[in-house]
Amino acid sequence: MPSSAIFRTAAFLSLIAAPVFFAATAFAQDAKPVPEPPPPQKAGTLSFVLENDMLFANADRHYTNGVHMSWLTAPGAEPEWLGNAFREIPLFFDTKDLRFELALGQSMYTPRDISLVNPPPTDRPYAGWLYLNAGVISETKSHLDQFQVGIGIVGPASFAEQSQKAVHEAINSRRPMGWDSQLKTEPTLQLNYQRAWRRVAEPEFFGLKLEATPHAGVALGNAFTYANTGLMLRLGYNIPKDYGPPRVQPSLPGSGYFEPVGDFGFYFFVGGEGRAVARNMFLDGNLFADSRSVDKRHFVGDLQGGVAVIWQGVRFAYTHVLRSREFETQETPDRFGAFSVSFRF
Repeated sequence: MPSSAIFRTAAFLSLIAAPVFFAATAFAQDAKPVPEPPPPQKAGTLSFVLENDMLFANADRHYTNGVHMSWLTAPGAEPEWLGNAFREIPLFFDTKDLRFELALGQSMYTPRDISLVNPPPTDRPYAGWLYLNAGVISETKSHLDQFQVGIGIVGPASFAEQSQKAVHEAINSRRPMGWDSQLKTEPTLQLNYQRAWRRVAEPEFFGLKLEATPHAGVALGNAFTYANTGLMLRLGYNIPKDYGPPRVQPSLPGSGYFEPVGDFGFYFFVGGEGRAVARNMFLDGNLFADSRSVDKRHFVGDLQGGVAVIWQGVRFAYTHVLRSREFETQETPDRFGAFSVSFRF
C-alpha cells in the first residue's frame, strides 16, 4: 500500500477514535487511578551483523560479504561534551534519550567470476573496505535521528582479500583469484544522517500491531554520496520500540536501538528504499589514484523482507534483500541475506 494511503487511513481512524478517547478520558477521571508501569530499564546494546550472498542466497558476486559490530550506550551514558554539543543542533530536538554508538565493520566486493586472474574491465572491480564509525542516536516518541562520522581504508589494507580467501578455504569453496586487480589503498571519510518516523496503525489485527516507518537521509563522503528515502512495514506481537534491525551501509535504516515490550515478541517486515547515487567508490574507482571502474547507475533500489524475534532482551533478525542493478553492464539484480543479533545489558 502506498505510504500516502497509509497516512490517510491513519488520519481517518484518528478522527473516529477522538470522541471515544475523550469519553474514556472523562470516565477515567472518576475512576480509581491505575498505577503507572515502571519505566523501562535503561541498557546499552551490543549488535553483530553478517551480510552474505553465498551463505544466504546461493550466489557469490558483487557485494559478497559485510560484517559489522557496534556498541550503543544506554541513554545518559554518552560523553558529556558530546551530549552538550548535539543538544545545540536543531535537528536533534527533544534529546532526552541520546545515545552514543561505536561500530567496526568490513565490506567486500568482487566481480561475477572470481576464478579469473584478470577479470573483464566491464565487471565490478575487487574491493575491500575496513571502517570505524562513531555516531549519535536521538530517540523521541515519534522518530529516530541517526548521525554518524566514519573513517576507513579501501584497498589491500582493508584485509578483505585475506578474509575472503580464509573463509573460502575453510568451507572448501573456490579460491578467489583476481585480488591483484583490486582498488588501490585510499582512506575514506563519511558523514551520514538519517531520520525515521514511527507510525502505528489502529486497531490491532487479531492481536497483531501494524507499524509503518518511513525514512529519509543523506550520505556524504568519498566512499558513498547519495540521498535515500523509503518505507518499512512491520506486523507483529509485542513489537519492540525500535526501527528495524541493524544493517550494513548502504541499506534501509535500522539500528542497535530497541526497547523490548515483554519477555517475548516478534514481527515480520517488508520494505523498500530508493537511492540517488552521486558517488560509489566501489564502482567509480579510487578518487585519488587510477584504478578499475565501471559505469554506475545513478538510481538504485532495494526490496527487503524478513522476521525479527525478541526474547529475554535479545533480538534476532533475518533479512533477505533484492538489490537492483548498480552498474550498466550488470546483467541481473543482486540477492543476499543479512543476519543480526543484538544484546541488551
